[in-house]
Amino acid sequence: MTLTLLTFVAVFLLISSAALLMFYRAALLGRLAGVVGRGDRPTGLLARLLGVRAHSLEQVIDPFQRVLPRSPQEVSVVQKRLMLAGYRKDSYVNFFYSVKVLVPLTLVVLVSVTRVFEYGPFFAYALAAGLGFLAPDFWLGNRIRNRQLKIRLGLPEALDMMVICIEAGQGLDQAMLRVSEELSLSQPELAEELNLVNLEQRAGRPRAEALRNLAERTDIDCIRSLVTLLIQTDHFGTSLTESLRVHSDSLRTERRQRAEEEAAKTTVKLVFPLVFFIFPSLFLVVLGPAIISIKEAFQQHLLN
Repeated sequence: MTLTLLTFVAVFLLISSAALLMFYRAALLGRLAGVVGRGDRPTGLLARLLGVRAHSLEQVIDPFQRVLPRSPQEVSVVQKRLMLAGYRKDSYVNFFYSVKVLVPLTLVVLVSVTRVFEYGPFFAYALAAGLGFLAPDFWLGNRIRNRQLKIRLGLPEALDMMVICIEAGQGLDQAMLRVSEELSLSQPELAEELNLVNLEQRAGRPRAEALRNLAERTDIDCIRSLVTLLIQTDHFGTSLTESLRVHSDSLRTERRQRAEEEAAKTTVKLVFPLVFFIFPSLFLVVLGPAIISIKEAFQQHLLN
């Protein structure tokens, strides 16, 4: 049974890794081409190959995304979650619903191939279908948390660079554009969001509306407070550099306090591994020889 379960887990991880590599290959090639070619998109044969692969993938998954019923409200929620994770194309919604069908089918096939169902058909197939249906939601939630964490960690450095640009004589829009260019490699998530703010303003939207859209796209408290700060500073005419400097210092203080809080929680979290793993080992090492000696003494006493 142990060997069968290990085989099932290994095959599932192998298929998941292959699917992720196929899904992210186009994005990875595009990013590498952007780094090598200074932001230029791949052209020629590479662009045609990437376009053919994306088009063929959409054709393959199109029948599966029609299986699950969905309402406009549910689609809007999924689209918002995908936007929080950094996936803004409309085709990603169809891909997400297709994955919610393909993953359970893949797990059911693995259960059948590895013969795990022999230990309980109903439980095995129900567990495979349930985990497969919920796995994309868990993965998407993990992507959202990781992206928000990266934006939160890179925000103080971005604010310091904005202060330097503004003190050098640039306006807020030019400073945000310059910061997005400088952080495109070290903080691509934050640079992308700042670049979108600049693009929205170029399209004709007011600065306040573009900043509010930034807060909606990220859904992070520190970004919301920054947007409120920028709007109020622009409205009341207060010093922008001083406000950004104070906000950056408060973010660093909050990060340090959060790290201290996590460090203080370790004493409580260590209780469970101590009780369930370390203490039994200590009892076995300390009391084991004594128990063996007492057992041998009783056996000799009974023989005599």
